[in-house]
Amino acid sequence: MTIGNSYSIFTLPNGLRTVCWHMDGMVSYIGAVVNAGSRDEAPSSFGLAHFVEHTIFKGTERRRSWQISSRMESVGGELNAYTSKEETMVYTNAPAGYEERAVELLADLICSSVFPEEEIEREKDVVIEEINSYLDSPSDAVYDEFEELAYAGSGLAHNILGSADSVRALGGEDCRSFVRRFYTPDQMVVYCCGPSDPRKIRRIVERYFGSMHFPGEPRQRTMAPEMKPFDMLRDRGNHQANTIVGARLFGRGDQRRFALFLLNNYLGGPCMNSRLNRELREKRGYVYTVDSSVSLMSDTGLMLIYFGSDPKSVGKCRSIIFRELERLADSPLPPSTFERIKRQYCGQLLVSTDHRENRAMSLAKSLLYYDEIHDIATTAANIGNVTAEEMRDVARMLSPDRFSTLTLT
Repeated sequence: MTIGNSYSIFTLPNGLRTVCWHMDGMVSYIGAVVNAGSRDEAPSSFGLAHFVEHTIFKGTERRRSWQISSRMESVGGELNAYTSKEETMVYTNAPAGYEERAVELLADLICSSVFPEEEIEREKDVVIEEINSYLDSPSDAVYDEFEELAYAGSGLAHNILGSADSVRALGGEDCRSFVRRFYTPDQMVVYCCGPSDPRKIRRIVERYFGSMHFPGEPRQRTMAPEMKPFDMLRDRGNHQANTIVGARLFGRGDQRRFALFLLNNYLGGPCMNSRLNRELREKRGYVYTVDSSVSLMSDTGLMLIYFGSDPKSVGKCRSIIFRELERLADSPLPPSTFERIKRQYCGQLLVSTDHRENRAMSLAKSLLYYDEIHDIATTAANIGNVTAEEMRDVARMLSPDRFSTLTLT
């Protein structure tokens, strides 16, 4: 067992890693993150990773679906899951003292789910309604459609939810096969954050996950071809134009990501004082919403700038966005401004630690992807080391000719 700061990390003989964050409090957060998502689906089964996330709660060798849903809720806790393009998370929270109940339930779900056909057929309708709800929200749909174009030719391109037709074609054996292939101990991290002794947590994880063994198969992830710039308008009969301007970048392992995070936050982060919010909303009233985000995968990534505007203002908004990027590339920020934006970003990181569940999940994902803990302090230190010239170098990568645009109206 490796212990550093308040974290304890141990690896079971089967390769499963666990991180324990010992913290004071009356709630424990426990979950498992798997290095498998929609990117790992075959073209014939788009939406399968997300469908597994839904149906893993529908029955195990020991429990019916109602017993699963009430197992944590009966003590005041919660059980949930989510799927992304490269990961699946199954997680719980509960009053402190119920850690063994939570770990045992997670192990039962991951190792012993049976995916009964009658439950699967009912859940298809639920997932199809989820798909339709996204189609009814153009501010959400524009992200999915942009990624389909930006990652065309790879497993990153398609929608995480799949389509109504692909979901209807899925069956129980598809789900069981996906779990056997990808939910392997060496591609999974369990986390436990709460007041319990990490040595106790280790015994519990060993008891319920120690015998887990899925042989899996060699992972084949093909990097997306280079993005060919596009400028597309898709008319859906909406009143507002929902636009994304985006560019392909490096993956999550690139050290330049810290300069990118800083630039992104300054340009269009969540604060009212972001450059684009001031220029597009406060000064000109062109938009109600504008934000910039970074989505980094294992081998590639995207910087996306979203804004909602009157269709007549799309061109003007794009020109201002590109002008702000060119300013960052051409002119170094004054030292006082640069230190201020670093201080702001690190302050936001500190405030985010108040949400313990999100922080716990981040610890598990960093161990999964980097094989070490990258916590708030680590990230803040890396941000503190970013130089103005490094941020300027990243800005130079973001020249207007590298960007593509998709607008839904």
